Amino acid sequence: MGVALLLHLLAAVIWVGGMFFAHVALRPVAAAQLESPARLALWAGVFKVFFPWVFAAIATLLLTGYWMVLSFFGGFDAVGMHVHLMIWSGYVMMLLFFHVFFAPFKRLKRAVAAGDWQAGGKNLAQIRVLVGINLVIGLVVISIASGGRYLLS
Repeated sequence: MGVALLLHLLAAVIWVGGMFFAHVALRPVAAAQLESPARLALWAGVFKVFFPWVFAAIATLLLTGYWMVLSFFGGFDAVGMHVHLMIWSGYVMMLLFFHVFFAPFKRLKRAVAAGDWQAGGKNLAQIRVLVGINLVIGLVVISIASGGRYLLS
């Protein structure tokens, strides 16, 4: 149980922490200091490095989450509402990430490669909004994980 919980928490910290850093720290500095071509190339490169970590985090969260529920907590009928909220919120986050990865990020990479800065900016703006939504959901999930059993009992 300890290993599963540790891996689960590390995966959540990597994903949500990465979104927090990107959205709150990197984005405003990049927007203030870089012209569009350099900013879009930076983001395409950052996402290219970060997104494999998100895929690994998703796989880890799914495996460890189901492992803990099924092996240690007595199954889905035995866990509290806070666990069900975490699971469903996680599904929403995963779907949003998959959309970002397979749609606007794919288009952003193509636009940067072609030097189409207007299209790249449009796709980066879409990614920014979706990452912002996912960040809020992720922070809510962390709140549910840390205090949900006390607040939702």
